[in-house]
Amino acid sequence: MLHNGIIIPTQIALLYGIYLIGKGIQNLFDLFIPGSVIGMILLFILLSFKVVPEWLLQRGITFMIRHLPFFFIPATVGIISYAYVFKGKGMLLIGIGLLSTVLVMALAGLVTQWMVRRREEA
Repeated sequence: MLHNGIIIPTQIALLYGIYLIGKGIQNLFDLFIPGSVIGMILLFILLSFKVVPEWLLQRGITFMIRHLPFFFIPATVGIISYAYVFKGKGMLLIGIGLLSTVLVMALAGLVTQWMVRRREEA
């Protein structure tokens, strides 16, 4: 069995390759949909039709999810550069951000519960 030091970077490289294909499709057809979204749709299709087996990407995906908070550090630090935006109406912007987050979480929870109930009835 191969060592994680080889498997994980290879699997992440495969994921990055799918992202680059999505980006290439976006550029080729001049689409307004981001290449990352096209890549995710492509990955979903490849996994759904078992063109790419799940085990082929499992460790790389698990590694990236486990370390996901580190990917948000640059964005969070970048907000400091735009501190002037929060002057004056900063509390309003924070309130809007919190309210929209709560609404998205509540809606996602309701839709998930609805889908689970629908599946159990079938």
